[in-house]
Amino acid sequence: MSNSARLIDDIAAGRVLPDEAHLEILLACGPEDTAALYAAADRVRQANVGDEVYLRGIIEFSNYCRRSCDYCGIRGPNRAVKRYRMTPEEIVDLAVEAKQQGNTTVVLQSGEDLWFTAERLCALLRELRQRADVAITLSIGERPAAELKAFREAGCDRYLLRFETSDRVIFKAIHPDDDYDERMACLGNLRRAGIQVGSGFMIGLPGGTLRTIARDILFATALDLDMIGCGPYLPHPETPLADVDRPAPAAGPGLLADAETYFRTIALLRLLNPKAHIPATTAFDALVPNGRDLVLTRGANVFMPNVTPQKYRALYQLYPNKPCVDEDGAKCAICVVGRIARLGRTIGKGPGHSRKGEASNPQQVS
Repeated sequence: MSNSARLIDDIAAGRVLPDEAHLEILLACGPEDTAALYAAADRVRQANVGDEVYLRGIIEFSNYCRRSCDYCGIRGPNRAVKRYRMTPEEIVDLAVEAKQQGNTTVVLQSGEDLWFTAERLCALLRELRQRADVAITLSIGERPAAELKAFREAGCDRYLLRFETSDRVIFKAIHPDDDYDERMACLGNLRRAGIQVGSGFMIGLPGGTLRTIARDILFATALDLDMIGCGPYLPHPETPLADVDRPAPAAGPGLLADAETYFRTIALLRLLNPKAHIPATTAFDALVPNGRDLVLTRGANVFMPNVTPQKYRALYQLYPNKPCVDEDGAKCAICVVGRIARLGRTIGKGPGHSRKGEASNPQQVS
């Protein structure tokens, strides 16, 4: 057994907490150790969150955004985007349909669109509570603490807000009109509001290295998140970062030279966060064919079908090659059921709330 394989076993058993240097080694390990890592992540997933795959239907209800994030296709300065906002009635009707299609959570996702004031969003949340028997997640960017508290009181169960990177320099480089400390403060305010917190990072940001990814894994773990959502960095072609290189070793302006690094990241997150929900994010299907299926065998336990109407899907492209933009929610629902069945997994029937238990306290590897 190699040293890496022994380290993987120790992490999986909760005997040690690796430092960033050890994680960097595992992020670049060879085929045999990579297979051992994936097998360990799948075992830890099965033992801690079971074989159920929870469906969380995404409703992309607005592509307006006040931010200028340099990688995102719906960034405010992008004049090529045709903007839209769904009406509250459309959103509620879609949530009802999502429930009928097997989704036990709806994820209301948008750009940072301030037309949707706290008052409007709270009214929407209350209506959803009355009409659709689902858990409700918001993914709408940074909001003040008072608004987060109001969202919770109106019916919001969870909130997704990626920290994107734990590196302040990289954060500033890719977010010209955002502030690292404000992002972190918002994550704390979510916890204080009593909302289950989902966060995560982009894998393979420009200016970073494998050590950066390792630090992000440890940072996400330290946040003690209810859900950890990560995906490959895929800049939109109509953004300032479209042709900027990824971390070394990289294949020019394309992806990391070793695409398995993206999957190893998810597997390591599962080993270090056995009780967290980890979604197979849509961007993995843009990375490789059936990428989300692979992620589900490497530590993930949540699938997020897109229930946005087809007429809006092509207008909500955060990154290139987004899958399923020519489908509707019903077709996606049929596809998802088949994908999960082929993996020998079952669809979660409950709301899929946080299953995070008491954290273990293994010894640091030195």
